[in-house]
Amino acid sequence: MRHLSFRTQSANEKIVIRDWHVVDATNQTLGRMASQIAAILRGKNKAYYTPHFDCGDYVIVINSGKVKLTGKKMEDKEYQTYSMYPGGQKIEMADEMISRRPNLMIERAVKGMLPKNRLGRAMYKKLFVYEGAEHPHKAQTPKTLKIVGIQ
Repeated sequence: MRHLSFRTQSANEKIVIRDWHVVDATNQTLGRMASQIAAILRGKNKAYYTPHFDCGDYVIVINSGKVKLTGKKMEDKEYQTYSMYPGGQKIEMADEMISRRPNLMIERAVKGMLPKNRLGRAMYKKLFVYEGAEHPHKAQTPKTLKIVGIQ
């Protein structure tokens, strides 16, 4: 009688294949889109997902200025920064931020959903956000990624 042994294979650089995806943020809800982007950056869509290894894909987000927020968040949501000096707290409302720096809104939403360690920082470097419909990553032949959710 033969004994079969199946071993779980942990992801490593030889196994991982990193793809490029393009997400169009036009009329997408910020949080729903960011959570799906974070899952792709972590590699949770792969069969060989390993929590302690960066096996995620690259994600390009275009039309970041056309993202939407539900409810009254556009008027009520605050983004706070603090310079660690007395009186150094700055508060910016969501509608001001989306008109001034729309890329930062998506970047902060996705970064907050990634691990808070050096692995999360490596995953975050694979996110590219652009305000317009054009991006400089045509050579990587990215695939269009359809974000599923409530429209």
